[in-house]
Amino acid sequence: MRYLIYFSYDGHLFHGLERQKNFKTVQGTLEEALTKVLKEPIFIKASGRTDALVHALSQTAHFDYAKKLPKDFKTKLNLVLNNEIIIQKIKKKNKDFHARFMVKEKTYRYIINTKYTKDIDYYTMRTKYNLDIKMMKKASQILTGKHDFHNFISGTRDNYEVDIKKIKVKKKQNLIILEFKANHFYRYMVRHLAGAIYDVGRKKIGLENLKKMLDEPNVPKNLSVLPAQGLYLVKVKY
Repeated sequence: MRYLIYFSYDGHLFHGLERQKNFKTVQGTLEEALTKVLKEPIFIKASGRTDALVHALSQTAHFDYAKKLPKDFKTKLNLVLNNEIIIQKIKKKNKDFHARFMVKEKTYRYIINTKYTKDIDYYTMRTKYNLDIKMMKKASQILTGKHDFHNFISGTRDNYEVDIKKIKVKKKQNLIILEFKANHFYRYMVRHLAGAIYDVGRKKIGLENLKKMLDEPNVPKNLSVLPAQGLYLVKVKY
């Protein structure tokens, strides 16, 4: 039988999601806990990777287990995980279900903290700049829609096209919250997009320059890539 689990985690506790030798990861920690509770080797397939320091309010993964899960399974699993990862809910799925390949939409959030200090902050990116929210909203409108995002990802691919359904920019006290919704995102893409909006907000570049970098992939990009600790995976939709 195949089961889908929804779970959250504090990214600064892990060296990313994907299992790595000699590093504490979300996948490794969760698989060890599942194996301990179910008393047989269990391996997960997640909806996608998150990097070191990136958080998840609701990540998903599936695993196979031949028997019916015990009634107290979720409670036992959360006890073993000791609040480092929190299991939110579990669903039984068909054998052909896949947590990664069947994703219809993902939502990410990036949080910028305008209350600048030099203290370590594991949960937001702190800035000393005065950001222009109106200009950031205009930048988000330029980036919304179906585009070739060659200049807004890391690494090389055969295809750079993504259809971004929505980008929201809002201010809540000293926090500026950027929210991105699309059917998928490529490597570091949200941090690139957040960096572009941030650079417009701090007047490093103008809207015309941003549009040119988006419309003409051969134009060299010179924009910020924001740090990982301000990024959250908010929701995975099937």
